[in-house]
Amino acid sequence: MHFTSKLPDVGTTIFTVMSKLAHQEGAINLAQGFPGFDSDPKLQQLVTKAMSDGYNQYAPMPGVYGLREQIANKINTLYGSDYHPESEVTVTAGATQAIYTIVSAFIRPEDEVIVLKPAYDCYEPAVTVNGGTIVPIQLKAPLYKVNWSAVERAITPKTKMLFINTPHNPTGTILDKEDMMELSRILKGTDIILLSDEVYEHIVFDGKKHESVARYPELRARSFITASFGKTFHNTGWKMGYTVAPKALMEEFQKVHQFNVFSAHHPSQKAFATYLKEPEHYLKLNDFFQQKRDLFLDLIKDSRFKVTPAAGTYFQMLDYSEITQEEDVEFAKRLTKDHKVASIPTSVFNLHQEDFKMLRFCFAKDDETLKKAATILCEI
Repeated sequence: MHFTSKLPDVGTTIFTVMSKLAHQEGAINLAQGFPGFDSDPKLQQLVTKAMSDGYNQYAPMPGVYGLREQIANKINTLYGSDYHPESEVTVTAGATQAIYTIVSAFIRPEDEVIVLKPAYDCYEPAVTVNGGTIVPIQLKAPLYKVNWSAVERAITPKTKMLFINTPHNPTGTILDKEDMMELSRILKGTDIILLSDEVYEHIVFDGKKHESVARYPELRARSFITASFGKTFHNTGWKMGYTVAPKALMEEFQKVHQFNVFSAHHPSQKAFATYLKEPEHYLKLNDFFQQKRDLFLDLIKDSRFKVTPAAGTYFQMLDYSEITQEEDVEFAKRLTKDHKVASIPTSVFNLHQEDFKMLRFCFAKDDETLKKAATILCEI
């Protein structure tokens, strides 16, 4: 049987590669971005109750209305927006499904999509499989600031969409108000759709605030925001997320969503609809994860890694250039095999696999795990 792959350059993700290697070597897995602790027992009990109460068949296609109400209320309260739960919120099977569906709903062959790199690895395949053309713009280590002049120069009559991600995976950086104002200026007068990946919105450090596009009316009018309950509430295996957008954009999204997923897990939706009524469940996350970040950085302060503290997410980039000049993929594998700590080499997310000698470590782990990993890193 002969066929031509629509994704000929896509292989196994680096997350799978490094987690498999960590398992094989019995290494501490600070590679894949999943929390090393369980979700709130209250939330688990709510899911169990929903199943016992009979919510085991299809949920409504856009999501349980009570959950959509809570999502809209959360965003509107935090960011001063005016999303309507009936027409501008859809519950999805995780943020990745939302992103793929957004791209599928709008991108046609030869449409151009601007992607800031390093970028999470689901963005580009979604564009490619739909016939679009990636227009990459490389961010430079160690600060990974966006060169908005370069973004502006990259816009052509074919530009259909632009991706942003704040707080940013893998770098742990955030966009500030000035970034959002520049973005608003650049996109003004265009028909470019903005896809804002905000799955780490509740994990921002050092007193800074999350600059959601929902805060900015001109951006909000052209944007999808994607978010993740899995990242927020320590249950990535549930694959629960959502997207919000103006009604006209959401109508197109749902045309595709109803045929590639139709609806997300019903008991979980009922549980989240209740759980979100208490804002402290998500508002306390900044402090919780800052304690993790600060512990990890304090534990490795005497190591040879160079550090720019993460401004958000639960990932910390470490510069190993004073330890070795090995390529980051090779050093990450050696670190896993020889020293039993797994990380993610970040060149795989960069344009032309540019190697800044940076590894990404996940600090969403229990304190004992972080202490064991830090002890090893300080000995290298």
